[in-house]
Amino acid sequence: MKKNQYPYMADAEPTRSPLTAPTGAPPETRLQTAGAASTPSVSDRELPNYRFRFILLILAAVSCIIGSFAVGRFSLAVADAVLILLSPAFYFAVSLDVPVLNDIMHILLSPLISVAETWDDAMYSVVFNIRLPRILAALLVGAALSTAGAAYQGMFQNPLVSPDILGASAGAGFGAALAINCYLGTGAITIFAFAGGLVAVGTAYAVSRLTRGNPTLGMVLAGILVASLFSASTSYIKLVADTNDQLPAITYWLMGSLAGATMKDVYFAGVVIVIGLIPLYLLRWRMNVLTLGEDEAKSMGINTHLLRLIVILCATLVTAVAVSISGIIGWVGLVIPHFCRMIFGYDYRRIIPAAIVMGGGFLLLVDNFARTIATTEVPLGILTAFVGAPIFAYLLMMGGKRS
Repeated sequence: MKKNQYPYMADAEPTRSPLTAPTGAPPETRLQTAGAASTPSVSDRELPNYRFRFILLILAAVSCIIGSFAVGRFSLAVADAVLILLSPAFYFAVSLDVPVLNDIMHILLSPLISVAETWDDAMYSVVFNIRLPRILAALLVGAALSTAGAAYQGMFQNPLVSPDILGASAGAGFGAALAINCYLGTGAITIFAFAGGLVAVGTAYAVSRLTRGNPTLGMVLAGILVASLFSASTSYIKLVADTNDQLPAITYWLMGSLAGATMKDVYFAGVVIVIGLIPLYLLRWRMNVLTLGEDEAKSMGINTHLLRLIVILCATLVTAVAVSISGIIGWVGLVIPHFCRMIFGYDYRRIIPAAIVMGGGFLLLVDNFARTIATTEVPLGILTAFVGAPIFAYLLMMGGKRS
């Protein structure tokens, strides 16, 4: 045995523990004492209560959702917002004209809502047409970006990887800029941005397959290359765009915002994001195996190439659709996975669900500040950078102190 092959083994003779039996003791005694020495105490095996932490995280997200309905330039109380949201269910139950069901609904909802409307049409329109689509869009985009970031960091085994590592954001920005330059509508801008993100990642994957050497490193370098090309193409479109109309619209879209989110955007993004998140949630335990290394994962029967392909495809899908309705929003997919690891450990069985809840709540909270912090709405990309960069610097410094 080489001397430094196992660095955790001391060079000197080990000292005898008080629980270590003498060399000449019977085998039964040595086994009993060895078992007593190796068995940790209850306090040593005590783990954090992750279920309680997850419950607190869900409660915080729900509180943020309820409070978001009252945040804005149009004054609206939280109680009124809750009553307005519950009114369709109440009136639907009443419209069924079932006496027993009507009585039950009146009794159950009587503490929350009265039969007579206590709000006007303006309040109803603000809740359902403006704030509800924006809140749902923020939850979907935040959950998509944070989960994709956690998945990418696990697949590439690099904590500095973000959802735009393969060029999805750059491709979506080029598609949106092209649509705006062609005077297309809002729906076309979303479709072009979504298609641009998929084309960019597909190109990066195709280039990486032609490279030699480490396939993971080749994919990352191909993503940087493709992102640079699409960013240059976007800059050219901004150069030739109309400075009075098109250029401001392109610039504002690239900074990220949910001001124009509609229920059509929510339906489109919600279906695609759910389709992409379900495989990531089901494969979260296999991500733990892949973090052990390529050889170890293959020895346990994991098809690492297929697993990486599925995870990257799903993460790319949710990233592209999230960017297509919100614009380019940075730092969410980079910082939130680190917070999830700090609170819930390094087990992807907990990281993926925590990233879904925490990412949605974080972006919703940032969006609330974006529409109230100034007289004009601040783009989300600016606020997430102001918030994410100091937090990430703090995480780096704390990590250096722990090491």
